[in-house]
Amino acid sequence: MKYSYQLFLLCFLLLTGCKQEQKDFVTTDFYTTELFKDVQLQAIFKDSKTFVDLVPDRPYAELAAMYDAEKTAASFSLEDFVSTHFSDKFNSGQVIVTDTTKNMYEHISSMWGKLTRGPDTPVENSSRIALPFKYVVPGGRFREIYYWDSYFTIEGLLVDDQDELAKSMVDNFSFLIDSLGFIPNGTRNYYLTRSQPPFYALMVDAICRDDPEMFSEYFPYILKEYEFWMAGKKDVKGIYTPDKYVVRVGEDLFMNRYWDSGTTPRPESYKEDFHLASELSSSKEKTTLYTNMRSGAASGWDFSSRWYTRENDFGSTKTADILAVDLNCLLYFMEKSIARGYGLKGDAENQELFLYKAEERKTSIVKLFWKADDNFFYDYNYQQKDFARTPTLAAAFPLFFEIASEEQAKGVRDKLMTNFLKDGGLVTTLEHSGQQWDAPNGWAPLQYVAVEGLLNYGYVEEAKTIMQRWLALNERVYKDTGKMMEKYNVEDISLLSGGGEYETQDGFGWTNGVALAFKKLLDEMDPEE
Repeated sequence: MKYSYQLFLLCFLLLTGCKQEQKDFVTTDFYTTELFKDVQLQAIFKDSKTFVDLVPDRPYAELAAMYDAEKTAASFSLEDFVSTHFSDKFNSGQVIVTDTTKNMYEHISSMWGKLTRGPDTPVENSSRIALPFKYVVPGGRFREIYYWDSYFTIEGLLVDDQDELAKSMVDNFSFLIDSLGFIPNGTRNYYLTRSQPPFYALMVDAICRDDPEMFSEYFPYILKEYEFWMAGKKDVKGIYTPDKYVVRVGEDLFMNRYWDSGTTPRPESYKEDFHLASELSSSKEKTTLYTNMRSGAASGWDFSSRWYTRENDFGSTKTADILAVDLNCLLYFMEKSIARGYGLKGDAENQELFLYKAEERKTSIVKLFWKADDNFFYDYNYQQKDFARTPTLAAAFPLFFEIASEEQAKGVRDKLMTNFLKDGGLVTTLEHSGQQWDAPNGWAPLQYVAVEGLLNYGYVEEAKTIMQRWLALNERVYKDTGKMMEKYNVEDISLLSGGGEYETQDGFGWTNGVALAFKKLLDEMDPEE
């Protein structure tokens, strides 16, 4: 199995040139050309992502030169230029027609085929990174595979006995680690400056539940991803100084932050970032803001008051200054997984080393992120040397990974049920900023993490309440619209959701996965119902 898998990847790499393709992606200057800037800033398309997903009819450099030569002509039309030279090669299968005879769960099961893509054939000049195996896209405007979305999709696939499809998704992520050195935010070249919450080890754990011996096949990729996340460690100098994704918090103690290596507006949200920075006077201030916006996208929480350093001020986003509790919990699990892998290899020395690293990180998580006077886990702003300013559902991650003490778990439980629980489930934060990862919105992945975290500490009734309210909201919206949504308004369950840089999307991968996982859990709790 392992040999044939690696042979397949080698053939795919040779046929598609993906090793070279990565180099070409990184050195492509198209996103800094006048053509690109003008299309985005003149809002030729309502959604900035539309343009970067279109496929040009020739290399970007040629088109940029053509534009510079033609744009001063009196008869020149930018819209005509774009429509002539750019097209959508991936629009098939995007229209979803609901069968109203199906209930929500039957609808979800029928959706896997409609959301499945691949194996990919490379398309010349496309921003899409071709993948060698089948995969499930989220839906709507998201027509490529996304990193942390996919873990929750995989959990749903496993409930629905789609084991081979779940495994092929993990194999695609293994391919990305092998060929690029990490898993990008999504499989587009404009995402190659950042990753997302590292759920790969959890994906491997999920598909290996019924076949633990298969874990060894994926262990090298977990180790390689870990090396990516810890790459800055050797270059960090003083205490509370960062390098890449790593921040030194003690003499020989390191924690992680979300970070993006880019210093320009995000190509897929160019006009939004550009306009946000337009009031800043210096190029240094603008570069810092762009880095923080990109880092917020790397967190998956794009965007949220979680990253604000001043209330109601989007421009105060300082994601790169914040040690994130969820990220460090995920790195803890990665370290535990690496110890498991070394144990299976019979390498006791490295097994003990990574068990030590995991235990050291666990101690640091409890010490650094636990705010005793609020009985809750908070992110930590290492620049201000203080807790981040607002509580969020990220506090559930230490329960999900069983890092919290019983007393801490009770404190988190109490705040979740008193402050975060609404009629439709858990709200993401307690602030109404207008950002999509804030109130009044709830998101499937965070419902899942909170529910599993509560169950880990025996809070069964609380977990049931959250699941029942979330599924009731999903079912009501499905009945009214025939769709599964990316996010939901959990405060006013007569509405859908709002906020953010784009319209509410339907499909939707992780919502489908969590709905199936919750239904299974509830059925197991009350088998007679």
